[in-house]
Amino acid sequence: MNSRGFYTITLKHHIVFWTIYFLINTFRWGRYFDDFLYSFQSGLLGFPIHIFLCYLNIYVLMPRFIFKKKYSLFILFLLSSIFMMVVVKFNLTYYLLNSNVWPEGPEIVNTLTANYVMDMMIGELYVITFVTAIKITSDWIKENKRSSDLEKAQLETQLLFLRSQVSPHFFFNTLNNIYSLSLEGSKRTPKVILKLSELMRYLIYDTKNKRQDLKNEIICIQNYLELEKIRYSDNLEINMNIIGQIEGKVIAPILLLSFVENAFKHGANKSIDKIKIDIDFNVKGDFLNFKIVNQIPVRPKNKQIFKRNQGGIGLSNVKKRLKLGYKKDDYKMSINSSNNLFTVKLKIKV
Repeated sequence: MNSRGFYTITLKHHIVFWTIYFLINTFRWGRYFDDFLYSFQSGLLGFPIHIFLCYLNIYVLMPRFIFKKKYSLFILFLLSSIFMMVVVKFNLTYYLLNSNVWPEGPEIVNTLTANYVMDMMIGELYVITFVTAIKITSDWIKENKRSSDLEKAQLETQLLFLRSQVSPHFFFNTLNNIYSLSLEGSKRTPKVILKLSELMRYLIYDTKNKRQDLKNEIICIQNYLELEKIRYSDNLEINMNIIGQIEGKVIAPILLLSFVENAFKHGANKSIDKIKIDIDFNVKGDFLNFKIVNQIPVRPKNKQIFKRNQGGIGLSNVKKRLKLGYKKDDYKMSINSSNNLFTVKLKIKV
């Protein structure tokens, strides 16, 4: 296996393969002839030809003709190569080993006959096909692994990008809070800065992994809400309930915070009246049932409800992260806007 995790065929593998193939072939024909010495000597003459034709096909003919869709030329050169090697094998066998070059054949052959040539060519095609199939299978496995790793890397990059979109938005809102308090000369400004520092530390250092402890995510949301409470004071009512065992549960980092940010962006930030947000965490078995409900603000004059875009950037971001980071059966999300309330429900595996 190389540094990229791909299994590579080395020279050692080639040697081992041909050695085993040679021994099996020698044993097979040795029993057939009842002469293992002759079978061994015949293999010494024939196997270099097998090897030459196989590698010629794999590394020369296929790349030059098959991959370029020049099939007629491929067949022509392949059959011509096999024929020439059969002629070479005939002469080597005749002059170095046995005048009967085809002892396993139906008759004694000491001249280059059509039957001998056809049988030998078919035999060579069998060996070439067998070895080529191994090479194609090996290349397919390698390419499949490479494509899988590339797809995984692309998904991870996209997840990191989507996750990074949350932090600037969050910091921008919180800095606006601090700016507003500083203009008022509020004594609460140091407390807000401290909370922001804790959140920044969490977002920068504790959210690098694909999954984060659910408990830490909830603490992050609580800190965020504390900051917003300081900003909105009595105009904001937040009810947060936690039911079930949150210890030992994990979730994608900053996923739930996006829903909370969305509630403020399209709810509290657009309302001049008192705003109410309900947040529920309910852990049942391996799933978390998360629910957040916020009021939809109305216009001061005609009391018409603001139009709410159910797909907004925040929720669109969440949908992409869920699709990329979780299996289809591991989550279910629903969004509903009715009766002046905007409700998001998420059932997700933790």
